[in-house]
Amino acid sequence: MIVKKISIVVSVFFSMSMFAQDVAKTNVEIKPEVKISYLDSVKNTFKKDETATRVDSLWMKELTSLDIYDDLTKDIQTINTDVTVDEELPTELLKQRLQAMNEKSPFDIEYNQGLENIIKSFLKNRKKSFSRLMALSEYYFPIFEDAFAKQNVPLEIKYLAVVESALNPKAVSKMGATGLWQFMYGTGKQYALKIDSYIDERSDPLKATAAASEYMTKMYNIFGDWELVLASYNSGPGNVTKAIRRSGGKSKYWDIRSYLPKETQGYVPAFLATMYLFEYHKEHGINPERAVVKNFETDTVNIKNEMTFKQLADLLDMPQSQIQLLNPSYKLNVVPYYQGEQHFLRLPKDKIATFVSNEDKIYNYVAYQSRTKSLPAQLAMKVAPKVKPLVKEKLELSKDLQLYKVQKGDNLGAIADRYNVNISDLKKWNNLKSNAVALGRTLKIKSDFDPLAKNTKDIKSTLAVEKKSEEAIASADDKDKNNAQSQEYVVAAGDNLGSIAKKFGTTIAELKELNSLTSNNIGLGKTIVVSKAVPEIIDESAVTTAIASNSSIDSFKKKAASPKNLGEDYFVKKGDSLYSISKKYPGVTISDIKKWNNIKDGDIKPGMKLKING
Repeated sequence: MIVKKISIVVSVFFSMSMFAQDVAKTNVEIKPEVKISYLDSVKNTFKKDETATRVDSLWMKELTSLDIYDDLTKDIQTINTDVTVDEELPTELLKQRLQAMNEKSPFDIEYNQGLENIIKSFLKNRKKSFSRLMALSEYYFPIFEDAFAKQNVPLEIKYLAVVESALNPKAVSKMGATGLWQFMYGTGKQYALKIDSYIDERSDPLKATAAASEYMTKMYNIFGDWELVLASYNSGPGNVTKAIRRSGGKSKYWDIRSYLPKETQGYVPAFLATMYLFEYHKEHGINPERAVVKNFETDTVNIKNEMTFKQLADLLDMPQSQIQLLNPSYKLNVVPYYQGEQHFLRLPKDKIATFVSNEDKIYNYVAYQSRTKSLPAQLAMKVAPKVKPLVKEKLELSKDLQLYKVQKGDNLGAIADRYNVNISDLKKWNNLKSNAVALGRTLKIKSDFDPLAKNTKDIKSTLAVEKKSEEAIASADDKDKNNAQSQEYVVAAGDNLGSIAKKFGTTIAELKELNSLTSNNIGLGKTIVVSKAVPEIIDESAVTTAIASNSSIDSFKKKAASPKNLGEDYFVKKGDSLYSISKKYPGVTISDIKKWNNIKDGDIKPGMKLKING
């Protein structure tokens, strides 16, 4: 009896063991094979520096925003120094602080009613702007101070860049003055700043600051007064000389101020008011916003071949806007390569480490992308015999020639990216000798890429072989249209483009593009589009498989999953960031992932489970 019971127990254990092995085997067998793109396969071989410093993408958006520049410039140009402003700041206390500033500065800082009115106006209307400007200053001021120290220029002139450009290297005035120091084209050329179709060094913080420092030194040798140097920077040395003559030969700014152009009369007081707010921000409750990246946390690398910002962003897993911020002198979002000249790329130090450690792989990938720019046309040729003659003729015409009329704000880089072609090809097709293109000109473009749909609907319809597959594609298209409606928002009191962009996880530039806005001004009650329908994409890995096997079209094209219907979990891998994860899901933003998973500071760890549209 005992032997019988032991036999039964042994048989049960043996059965359970076999069942567990079968389950494990089943799990192994049904695990789907995950195919990765060529880009991911390249990045998987990268050597990475795990001590990388983290970059706050929201702060990068702040750095590239132009709303402070627009507001502050308008304020300085229209402010009335004779209007008394009601703001809590005793006149006697202000006099004491200005005297303290005067004692440690080469500038002649003295109290007057006009200066008091400007300071109080800034305190009343621009507190938030100065809080943001102080965050930007942590990146730019060390650059300015280093350049000024070399030329023995007063370090306080760093505040002039706040007045000139609101610390935005991409700022452009109505007159065409460009960059942090607002150089006109002729002045930039005079101080050896390179300006061509690809590069505008007036937007380069280092080179433009060196030129500004040289200008200040020359003007001081002429006038011997730093206030007059600032006045000449604003209105030109000729106007300052005229004002000196009209005043009877007086040589101090405050003595000739009434003889200067109206804008220059408020220019120096605005500079002194800016200096005061930076010096006494704590006393007025102005708390600088957090600046994650400092200038000393970045470095440069010499680029040995032409490459686009998009290629760099994809390879290094960083926002393209961040590369634009750190390299503002490249006009077309392309780092060019000229024979015999050096071009440098500035990146955060951790990205520099990744770039240098994998330089050969990066250049190989860029070369690979250049070779495969016309991949859709090659695929169409492979299946051309299966397509009806009429449809084939239509596709060939579309591939051979498209016409595009140049619109306001266009450049060759943006047009080439829109049609998935090279800039050099665009220039060759249209006999262009430079990258400049006239507004309204019609360009010839040889591409089968549909810039309006930005997807592969037309290619799918022309390459479909069977009626059944055509019906399935049409059904999927209708489903996507229902699931990816554009989102709108009605402007409420107190809203501006910056607050709306932050609320919906987008950027001011994207909002302006979606709504065809030419400025940052929006009317109360206006309905604006804050997001657009999600386009479908081609899976690169599937395309590669199709080329190798020469199989049917359905084996290498698929629709992108609508983010509304994802509803899946993602397990964080080593080296992941919220930005790289969001790129895996078209239409999903960093803000979406944070909201779905209650993430506040952006920190994620390997193994962590994230809900996608949870």
